[in-house]
Amino acid sequence: MKRLMLLILILCLLSGSALAAPLPSMPLTLTKEGKPAMLKSMFTHNPVMVQRFGADPWAMVYDGRVYLYMTGDDPQYDENGKPLTNTYGNINRLHVISSSDLVNWVDHGAIAAAGQDGAAPWAKNSWAPAAAWKNIDGKDRFFLYFADSGRGIGVLCGDSPLGPFTDPLGGPLVSRSTPNCASVTWLFDPAVLVDEDGRAYLYFGGGIPEGKAAAPGTARAVELGEDMISLKGAPVTIDPPYLFEDSGIHKVNGTYYYSYCTNFQVPDHQAAALGFSGGEIYYMTADHPLGPFTFGGRMLRNPGHYFGAWGNNHHCVFQFEGKWYIAYHAQALEKKMGWDAGYRSTCINDLPLDADGAPRLATGTEWGVSQVRPLPMQGQVPAETIATLSGMTTVADAGAQGGMALRSLAPGGWVGILKGDFGEGVSSLSLRYRSKENCTLVFRPDRTNAAPAAEISLAPADTWQVISVPLAGPLSGVHDVYFQFDQAETEVDWWQFQ
Repeated sequence: MKRLMLLILILCLLSGSALAAPLPSMPLTLTKEGKPAMLKSMFTHNPVMVQRFGADPWAMVYDGRVYLYMTGDDPQYDENGKPLTNTYGNINRLHVISSSDLVNWVDHGAIAAAGQDGAAPWAKNSWAPAAAWKNIDGKDRFFLYFADSGRGIGVLCGDSPLGPFTDPLGGPLVSRSTPNCASVTWLFDPAVLVDEDGRAYLYFGGGIPEGKAAAPGTARAVELGEDMISLKGAPVTIDPPYLFEDSGIHKVNGTYYYSYCTNFQVPDHQAAALGFSGGEIYYMTADHPLGPFTFGGRMLRNPGHYFGAWGNNHHCVFQFEGKWYIAYHAQALEKKMGWDAGYRSTCINDLPLDADGAPRLATGTEWGVSQVRPLPMQGQVPAETIATLSGMTTVADAGAQGGMALRSLAPGGWVGILKGDFGEGVSSLSLRYRSKENCTLVFRPDRTNAAPAAEISLAPADTWQVISVPLAGPLSGVHDVYFQFDQAETEVDWWQFQ
């Protein structure tokens, strides 16, 4: 077995890598006055990011952080710059962000998963990621499962939550040649569970065979091998009522909760008796990870009920710091941008539980979730740590720490961090930057119109430079943090208060 694990590790290291991919160009949204628009305030936390779209979220908790992996809903435009309807056909990378407090998120950029330049060039698409980690032979290993459109499930592996991810198989983990999978309408939407005993399970499938809307029978579950990149036996059939897509799995108090999105053929006259309508998240329960599963209840309504933007529904359930949450996507961001093209953004809300651990109906809100704890501001803080921003974006840069940087798009652009903890006090600010023009960067605590705590004159620089300035006075305790730029095309790699 140890020789097998070593061989798998060598294959993972040699089979290519998925590094930070170039990021899509998001248009600058302006107000009627021509100023950068604020698409999310500091006090509303959904969607979790506004510098890019990201759909089909999967949350993995590791070492005190939540990592969100999302389908890269990268906009496509016509010759006039108008967004084309999202067809999903060009999606071949995954977006990743992480947080220790569920409010301030570090943008880690994109993973090139599929396509000619991806870690798995045999796959055309990378949709609906699911991630897990497992200690194998004393080393934590990370596994990223994705859907190649509806054709099958691929898997990538890496030595950290951010990769680089590699393809250990050179082909799909699940395909139509996999036992009991040939008739699955859509071989997609993986979910993964690593149980307390170290055994792991994969869930996938969806779609509606002709005339079988009430019982499509297209969901599957299978135990993974100890290596996490093989199957242990043939997948078994799960038959959720009115299944459409979007497998989810979690465990509470010894009960396994399989969840999914219902299809849009639920008869109106039966919705009340069934306990759900079309495009809603429903769950089933079992005493074993492979079932049999029995009826449960409704977990989340269609996002249109909460945000007024209707579309498909995709979710995951996760526990962090003793609380349960549901992540899902909605078309709320594109609606604020004035679009109606099917581009989706991830949101998170509390998932209430009954006394026995069963989910109750969650509610989607713009407010989102409470901040778990203030964000420590001592030491270097990646500049792409964001609660919200306006007139700013993030860019992939191989010369930046972590491969990402913050960039101003317009004069007056700003980025905000919610409740930064300055401890017993700081008196100076350092940062690493580069800039096309002279730029004045202003640091303000607590409000965008507060008196500046520091003004930094950034001279033009083509290469990365480090500059330090004293603060106007000592700053201690917890404060919101705002950095504002008076010019476009200035980039910052990190900040550091001392």
